[in-house]
Amino acid sequence: MTKTYSKRWIPYILIAPTIVYYIVFWLRPVISAVYYSFFDENNNVFTLNNYITIFKDEYFKQAVVNTAIFVIISVTLEFLVALGLALIINKKFKGANILLSIALIPMALPAVAVGAMWSSGFATYGWVNSLLYHLGLITADGKIVFLAGSDFQSLMLIILIDAWQVIPFMMVILLAGLQGLSKESIEAGYIFGGTKFTVLRKITLPMLKSSIQTALILRIISAIQVWLIIVMIYGYRRIPVLLEEVVFYEEQLLGFYRVALAYSVIVAVIVSMVSIIYLKVSGAFEKEEQ
Repeated sequence: MTKTYSKRWIPYILIAPTIVYYIVFWLRPVISAVYYSFFDENNNVFTLNNYITIFKDEYFKQAVVNTAIFVIISVTLEFLVALGLALIINKKFKGANILLSIALIPMALPAVAVGAMWSSGFATYGWVNSLLYHLGLITADGKIVFLAGSDFQSLMLIILIDAWQVIPFMMVILLAGLQGLSKESIEAGYIFGGTKFTVLRKITLPMLKSSIQTALILRIISAIQVWLIIVMIYGYRRIPVLLEEVVFYEEQLLGFYRVALAYSVIVAVIVSMVSIIYLKVSGAFEKEEQ
């Protein structure tokens, strides 16, 4: 009886360190941020002014819109390209491993390095214009001013840079899912007269649903939190996004630390809501209930 009772506690003992870690380094900071976001910076009295300051800020609406556009376009683009690359590499043709190794290089670079590399590249006298000049695509006097476009064009440029780094991450998840699929089911689709597109749409993608859900939810969460690459290339508030505003209030403005906390709470709520909505729409909750 004692042995059986002891065995029941083994799983809880094994996960106890993880639970303690999350309580100390995740749950406690979150509760603290939410709590202090409702208090004044100087007098430490309860107030809603931190949130009122945010909602009255002219950059808040721009940040929400820019973040939404970034998430929708970048996630869609990156998923389609990542899926295409995963399907190609999964064919295991000659040179597939080399292509996979090359494709994974951007994923290994930190955001700071990516921002610095493309910031110097897209400068008027940067390496991108130099490359185009040596290829004969532009003249010495016809250098392209990449960073002088409209806000929307600048956002599209950021999406392309971000895609260059993030596509390998989504590709790896999808490729792992493809390699775990039943080959017999796919071959049966061809035997019964299915075309490549039909087999992909009706057999491969439905079986790949779990991997697709994982790749998309992780990417959506990280896309909402993009900011460092934007700041390194364009500076603060050139293309305002939600997390950039959090950092701006914390590091660039004196006496607005509690406002930054309130902003971080808003971002956390948005991330949670978007994640729940996506999981609900994708049917992840229904699968869990079954």
